[in-house]
Amino acid sequence: MDILEKLEWRYAVKKFDSTKKLSAAQLDRVIAATRLSASSYGLQPYKILVIENPAVREQLKAASWGQPQITDASQLIVFARYNDLNESHVDDYTNNIAATRNINPEDLAGFAGMMKGTVNNLDEQGKATWTAKQAYIALGTLLTAAAAEGIDACPMEGFNAAQYDEILGLKEKGLATAVIAAIGFRAADDEMQHAKKVRKPIAELVEVI
Repeated sequence: MDILEKLEWRYAVKKFDSTKKLSAAQLDRVIAATRLSASSYGLQPYKILVIENPAVREQLKAASWGQPQITDASQLIVFARYNDLNESHVDDYTNNIAATRNINPEDLAGFAGMMKGTVNNLDEQGKATWTAKQAYIALGTLLTAAAAEGIDACPMEGFNAAQYDEILGLKEKGLATAVIAAIGFRAADDEMQHAKKVRKPIAELVEVI
């Protein structure tokens, strides 16, 4: 299938086959692709948590109004944004650039200053909104990568973020849950896989100016 066929094939799975698991290689490829996602400045102000522990997932299911995807999918992916984005995150990023590209960190001072200016000009709510947006971009990459690999996924916002943070101990790590996705393989009796995809027509959705 080409990319359009794969995106037609994908849907938000409502019922996963709990007996089917991603291989280690499949999981590695999906995560590797998500790592390459775009983000503002390339800063990636979030962490990707791969939740496999059955007991933890049962707790998270209760914090997700009992939705079965949480426990039936092969893995649950939690995108956790940095709770207090600050200059140290920028310094870590610029040091990574310098090491990766073998350049002098001092040559990145202007770029670092611009990023720090952006971060410092955001209030607490502004930081929360901005970092969550970056996590959602990564979620989009995850969904596309999974489809390209023939892996099913279900993006989910129906959960109690505060309870997720408590269960996963995120506050102590300076993180907060932004959005989640279950990944695995659709159950044969999930009727939604047979439903036609409904989207706006191009002529209504797209305007060329």
